[in-house]
Amino acid sequence: MSLVARTVAQGLAGPRSSTAVEAVRRVLAVQSQDVRAARLAVRARTGGLVKSDVDDACAAGAVVRTWAMRGTLHMLATEDAGWVVQLLGPRFAHGLRGRRHRLGLDDALVEQAAEVITTDVPRSRAELLADLAAAGIALDAKTQAPAHLISYAAMTGRIRRGPDRSDTEPTYVRFDPGPAVDEPVALARLAERYLAGHAPATAEDFAAWSGLPLGKARTAFRGLDQPPIPPDPGRTVRLLGHFDGYLLGYRSRDGVVPPELAKRVQAGGGFIMPTVLVDGRVVATWKQTGAGVLTDPPVDVAAEAADLARFLSGGPGDAAR
Repeated sequence: MSLVARTVAQGLAGPRSSTAVEAVRRVLAVQSQDVRAARLAVRARTGGLVKSDVDDACAAGAVVRTWAMRGTLHMLATEDAGWVVQLLGPRFAHGLRGRRHRLGLDDALVEQAAEVITTDVPRSRAELLADLAAAGIALDAKTQAPAHLISYAAMTGRIRRGPDRSDTEPTYVRFDPGPAVDEPVALARLAERYLAGHAPATAEDFAAWSGLPLGKARTAFRGLDQPPIPPDPGRTVRLLGHFDGYLLGYRSRDGVVPPELAKRVQAGGGFIMPTVLVDGRVVATWKQTGAGVLTDPPVDVAAEAADLARFLSGGPGDAAR
């Protein structure tokens, strides 16, 4: 496995993308359940942007945040969001049917409720719950029922995330996924796009990333060739944030995360810590402090730390760095 090729495919080495849309399109989808982590994933793959550029791309509709791979919130280029949601969304919505039923959300109720919360004006979760109550559908805000209803409406192509009012107050708005897709064609397209942005990778990696059954993943991967190994871009250091797709986009992190760092990188469950990536390998974890960036073993992260501070502060960029 060539980690150099993998970092170049993901935009983490070699020339950086110049816009948030380009960076997202390159890997097809950026995990986005944490808006701050999603910004950092874009920063690591671009040059010269600031965090508001990512927010502006979302607000303008150039990128869409919705539930896609594995039924998890992701950021996708607008032209990709519709066909990906149509291909993957209903599968994961169906898979969560039993959980919804245990929360008191039967099939008829979720269909009725999904129509109520499909609005043209961005609404917060609290406002959607008020709309539902006005329509005679009362949900307990302290349970997981509202979250499951919102994700169901998104996975069935009714709504998407709208512009955030703050890092802790998202909104939701109507989504049009476009014309129906042909599943075999869309599966092949998904596999091709995954491989282009993650190679070298296997069908097993594709299944883990997409959430598709292994049989479907293997069928979609059949006949695909690994892209040629690109020229070595030279020593590359990147500060990756929580949940970066470089660590979550494959079946295994063997060869990328050394065994002695495995428990530090995955602190519990699926919680992936921020990491220092050097030439495609994790060499440390890091955290942001008032004084800057802290890492564990000595490694030169000065340029990346300075760029991270610039990105977060909204200062001028250096796209050539």
